Amino acid sequence: MGARRFTNDLIPSQIAEWGRMSMCDAERRLLANALLDISNEYFILVSESCIPIYNFTIIYRYITQSKYSFMGAFDDPGPFGRGRYNPNMLPEVNISQWRKGSQWFEVNRKLASIIVSDVTYYPKFLEFCRPACYVDEHYFPTLLTIRAPNLLANRSFTWVDWSRGGAHPATFGATDVTEEFMMKLHEERECLYNDKPSFVCYLFARKFAPSTLQQLLLFAPDFLGY
Repeated sequence: MGARRFTNDLIPSQIAEWGRMSMCDAERRLLANALLDISNEYFILVSESCIPIYNFTIIYRYITQSKYSFMGAFDDPGPFGRGRYNPNMLPEVNISQWRKGSQWFEVNRKLASIIVSDVTYYPKFLEFCRPACYVDEHYFPTLLTIRAPNLLANRSFTWVDWSRGGAHPATFGATDVTEEFMMKLHEERECLYNDKPSFVCYLFARKFAPSTLQQLLLFAPDFLGY
């Protein structure tokens, strides 16, 4: 977020494979280019299947007034958390520092700079976190837990639906976007915001197929505020 205009900006593409370091490489390139503009203070990673569920003013205020950046970084003791840890990560990363989190995050300039400048932990993740260790779920959360844990809210603000099961969250089509569904996006949840209970926990939601566009535009004025 900031004053940067992206007109005519082009970041050269490279192959990015799901679950491999090339995904994190792409995210690091995005952050590195955005950092070139000193007016950019906050950096949000979203995809083409994400939608904002509040208007820009609310989102901007929520982020800029937060003491923390929104990246999940939790210690999962199970097979999909600590079970992916490789002892060859030592001595740079021990198992007590190993974290898992969502790929969709927001970071401030300090955290973005840590991510793009890292040369200590990157080689370990490149070599020893490969499927079935999915590096995009572990590298940034672990790196920032080690380097700047006091700056993390330890949660994502992008809502997804895992209720359908499988390796990926649900993808919504046009028939899913009903009045009841839109109400669900804003249903009462509780989380911490600046260390206090809050009922505004998510600012974005995913995954929405292109076919949902007309339905979303129909409901947006009443439910999304834009």
